[in-house]
Amino acid sequence: MSFPLLTVTAALPAVGAVVTAAVPAAKRTAAKYTALVFSLGTLGLAIAALVRFDPGGDRYQLTESHAWIKDFGLRYDLGVDGIAVALIALTALLIPFVMLAGWHDADPLEGANPNRRWRPTQGFFALILLVEAMVVLSFEATDVFLFYIFFEAMLIPMYFLIGGFGDRAHAAGEEEAARQRSYAAVKFLLYNLAGGLIMLAAVIGLYAVTAKQLGTGTFSLQEILAARGSGKLHIETSTERWLFLGFFFAFAVKAPLWPLHTWLPNAMGESTAPVAVLITAVVDKVGTFAMLRYCLQLFPEASKWATPVILVLAVIGIIYGALLAVGQRDIKRLIAYASISHFGFIILGIFAMTTQGQSGAALYMVNHGISTAALMLVAGFLITRRGSRLIADFGGVQKVAPVLAGTFLIGGLATLSLPGLAPFVSEFLVLVGTFSRYPVLGIIATLGIVLAALYVLVLYQRTMTGPVKAGIEGMSDLKVRELVVVAPLIALLLFLGVYPKPVTDILNPSVKHTLSDLHKTDPKPALEAKK
Repeated sequence: MSFPLLTVTAALPAVGAVVTAAVPAAKRTAAKYTALVFSLGTLGLAIAALVRFDPGGDRYQLTESHAWIKDFGLRYDLGVDGIAVALIALTALLIPFVMLAGWHDADPLEGANPNRRWRPTQGFFALILLVEAMVVLSFEATDVFLFYIFFEAMLIPMYFLIGGFGDRAHAAGEEEAARQRSYAAVKFLLYNLAGGLIMLAAVIGLYAVTAKQLGTGTFSLQEILAARGSGKLHIETSTERWLFLGFFFAFAVKAPLWPLHTWLPNAMGESTAPVAVLITAVVDKVGTFAMLRYCLQLFPEASKWATPVILVLAVIGIIYGALLAVGQRDIKRLIAYASISHFGFIILGIFAMTTQGQSGAALYMVNHGISTAALMLVAGFLITRRGSRLIADFGGVQKVAPVLAGTFLIGGLATLSLPGLAPFVSEFLVLVGTFSRYPVLGIIATLGIVLAALYVLVLYQRTMTGPVKAGIEGMSDLKVRELVVVAPLIALLLFLGVYPKPVTDILNPSVKHTLSDLHKTDPKPALEAKK
């Protein structure tokens, strides 16, 4: 029996969450280091999975399969393709940085009311590890029902991270801040639960279809794909469309896609910066990943039927998110709306259904995670120093904290997809892939790049340049712990911006498999007839 690498990779952070939560209340520092060690161990296992994955091998590798509830066709099936193994590596990479960035976010406040109930440090770090375990299992699961369980289960720890460990740099009083945190957490939970319940109905419907036609119901992704490929399983057109909509709605909420996005600015705005990174760079990727793995593969004809509407919604999301980012006064909400625009690009690439578009979308998931983490974490360091999230409260930071300002600039330039930084390659591929099949939508989407340059550069100008504002004079520059967080992310942005081949080599075979399931080929370029 081979070593269950995927199970251990997901189980380690779950065990770490239990161990961290069990550390005595007075041992806050010990709890932090315990959680960090478990996250680094998970990173080591994720790297091992990445090394063992063979891009030229089978579609799903490192597979594990065990009977779970035979009477209902439930199995514990795990396996990774190139996109999944890359996103697991991204998740495992970001979690230690999230922890280091939030090292003091759950510590008691100095000079606060002694009767106030402190937010438990152990709980904060344990919840982060629990989210990591759920996300990794979501990427690994090849049983539809197993995926659904972890897709929904990750909402619970995220709810407590948003509502219980909110941003301390709040313009309102403590009572109002708590109310807004609670509102953001409940909105996040209700939106995603609504999407999940609709998906559950579609999952049950899929099982009923397989039971009727195959004799035995199954949730196994690989069995369903094999049955459809051999002609043993045929889903009626109307049924397939309803099932597709049930799955897609849940994923569009999670991603999020306009107009189902409204929970994201609240959740990111009221969270600490590390938790905001967890939301947009880790958890939200499950939505776009699931579109590729489940929507396109299980329901190819329905995916093609829905493509025109989804592409229009994606382009609206690109422009809408960018326009609202331009008008924001809150740094974190600006980054949240920028992420909505970026997710529009990812979904545009997925449903362009071209090699370049889907390769760009898969690469964008990785690059967006790195660039958003870099920008948001540096923004968090900035906000913590000033005690405010409002752009108007900053000015002249580069004169007193040049390293902080420099890293903030690089994160911002990556967000606007400057050539030479990682997101540029993925955004370029998405636009090329879209333009080759939908030129009008491709042209409109490029406006998002122009608007991105506007909101990023204006943000930098207002916060970092000009005269030093009151409250900025004594601002300290980045410390060693903060540099340890930011430096590797910037190095990755530079490396992948110049040489993305190691990642694209892993992603591209999975993209080709997906396009094969859809029976799609790249459009041939139109050549003018020679006169």
